[in-house]
Amino acid sequence: MADAPVVPVSRLLNQRGLSGFHIKLLIWSLFIVLMDGYDIGAIAFAAPELVRTWGVDRGALGPVLSASNIGVLAGSALFGWVGDRYGRKAALIGSLLCFGVFTWIAAYSSNLDEMFWLRLLAGIGIGGAIPNIVALNAESAPRHLRATLALIAVGCVPIGGAIPGIVSATLVPYYGWQLLFLIGGIAPILIAIAAMIGLPESIKFMALHERHRAGMQRLIGEISPNFHVPPNAKFVIEDEKQFSGFNPVYLFRDGMALITPLLWLLFALNLMGFFFLLSWTPTLLTAAHLPPATAALAGASIQLGGTVGSLLMARWLARHRFLAISLLFVIAVPVVASIGFVGVASEAALLFATFIAGFCVLGIQSGINVAGALVYPTSLRANGSGWELGIGRLGSIVGPLLGALFVAMPVQQLYMWAALPFAVGAVVCFAIYRLNEARLAQRPWLREGGVPVAAE
Repeated sequence: MADAPVVPVSRLLNQRGLSGFHIKLLIWSLFIVLMDGYDIGAIAFAAPELVRTWGVDRGALGPVLSASNIGVLAGSALFGWVGDRYGRKAALIGSLLCFGVFTWIAAYSSNLDEMFWLRLLAGIGIGGAIPNIVALNAESAPRHLRATLALIAVGCVPIGGAIPGIVSATLVPYYGWQLLFLIGGIAPILIAIAAMIGLPESIKFMALHERHRAGMQRLIGEISPNFHVPPNAKFVIEDEKQFSGFNPVYLFRDGMALITPLLWLLFALNLMGFFFLLSWTPTLLTAAHLPPATAALAGASIQLGGTVGSLLMARWLARHRFLAISLLFVIAVPVVASIGFVGVASEAALLFATFIAGFCVLGIQSGINVAGALVYPTSLRANGSGWELGIGRLGSIVGPLLGALFVAMPVQQLYMWAALPFAVGAVVCFAIYRLNEARLAQRPWLREGGVPVAAE
């Protein structure tokens, strides 16, 4: 095998550029992340109905609103490992089936204890979607589009999160809160079944595993029909340093000793603030005597703003990464703090404020999902991203629980406190930016035309 011809996979992708294959991959990603976003957001929009129909206190909702994030804490690392060991496709199918089944069952729960455990189990599956979607798209794209295509792929998560708000405002009054979970359970199962046949595997993952040789040859033929793969060719990812197996220590090498833990903190801070907004906004605004439909639309507006922000800023975030994300953190602080004040003044102002809050906060999340994953090479990417999202979910657990502890506080004060994680996040993100620039300056071999080789 020493004399076998070599196929440089990254160069082949760069020479071919954007193709129909990438569009197909983005369409598959869209379906998957829509369901991921939907299942994360569904419980927040069901919460006001649970308070009314089950007669529970609002403060008792805290553990239920955090339950899926507790599951994600384990699921991100678990499915990150599955993705790096058995493939991005296998991990995504397993993720869809896991959260689809348990969300479906949640439609038949009859108390908060049952709902808590079902949301926790669903969260294990939810945790596997984003790390593997980012890896799948980044590893199949030409160099100059890796971050952009990954950002577009995950940028539609908020659309999925907005759909339960629309369902809540239009259909739940007629069919009950159970409809939210029936949709969120059946749809991902159907997508998983279809993905077994149609979802492509990551090109670079297949290049690292001999058992995927036949699939690799078919995929190269689809991407570049005029390229002939020599017999017994060896596929290599020539612009990335790879690691054999996985050890968490690998996440701290090559100048990442400080960057990796700061990334975990960054994820925790943004997810803390985001999940407070996502989980409590419909309930808090309903308690502030706004119409339930308005409260639901405000929650949906956060998600819609996030979609617009993620997609409009994709190229800017792909180019400037941590520096651009730092600026978004700064802007998010006054916007989030204002929600409690405008919410009692004007419905139009409330929807505008929640839209801009989503624009910033979910733009931040899309940006760190991709920028954080791309600092690691292919052999570590799903694991690295999974650990970021998994440990970051500690913040998403704390956010709703803090909301439950201080739910009696005036709504204006609550949203001012909710802006604090974004203020700290701005400082942490800028520190990551400076550390990463220093890391690349000390390791010029990681750059190629100003782009980190091991990261991009």
